[in-house]
Amino acid sequence: MHYAIIAAGEGSRLASEGFQLPKPMVPLCGEMMIDRLIGIFMRNQAERIRIIINENSPELEAHLLELQAHLPIDIVKKTTPSSLHSAFELLDRQTDIDAVCLTTTDTIFREEEFAAFINAFDADKNVDGQMAVTSFIDDESPLFVHVNQSEMITAFTDTNELQTSYISGGIYCLRKTAIGVLGKSVRSGTSRMRNFQRQLVEEGIELKAYPFSKIVDVDHVSDIETAESFLSQEHLA
Repeated sequence: MHYAIIAAGEGSRLASEGFQLPKPMVPLCGEMMIDRLIGIFMRNQAERIRIIINENSPELEAHLLELQAHLPIDIVKKTTPSSLHSAFELLDRQTDIDAVCLTTTDTIFREEEFAAFINAFDADKNVDGQMAVTSFIDDESPLFVHVNQSEMITAFTDTNELQTSYISGGIYCLRKTAIGVLGKSVRSGTSRMRNFQRQLVEEGIELKAYPFSKIVDVDHVSDIETAESFLSQEHLA
């Protein structure tokens, strides 16, 4: 399995609240977010892990170069205007990748649920993509995900007028057909991940929703405590 990590954000909100290191280096329960994610991927059959980082993150680059000495990590160093552009830089023209799992370093989830998510994607070759969804809203601007009775995604909306219990969890498994739409979407001027997701549905790409009990985003210093409490519950379980 190929994995891709978006770690190019500057973490401006964390910086304004006093955290000075690059966002991926935020420690959760004594482990950097980037290290936790890499470890989870390695335990879930990672062939390669491509990571995009900001050009102004020398501490993060030095840390990843140390890991690169003994892990299958590829580093892309480029400042991008959005997560979608970061995904494009990671995946465009990667012709040897048949499928990839993409997420950001600040997406915190239970490892057991993630392993089941990956196994489900591997087992269902009929879908073009699989996306994590959750009913736990921990997002300042949630993207609502609508599904049919088979859990196939039918729409993404900014408001919940259609009354769904799911929001996007920010973990994306994509096969070649969906990766192809990513390049097309960015080249046509799309700049937001949610609009790329809408385009996938519009073009008939088959996407399946996979529910996680809870996914936490780390955007503020207060979110660090929330994420640590969540992970502590995982360890107790």
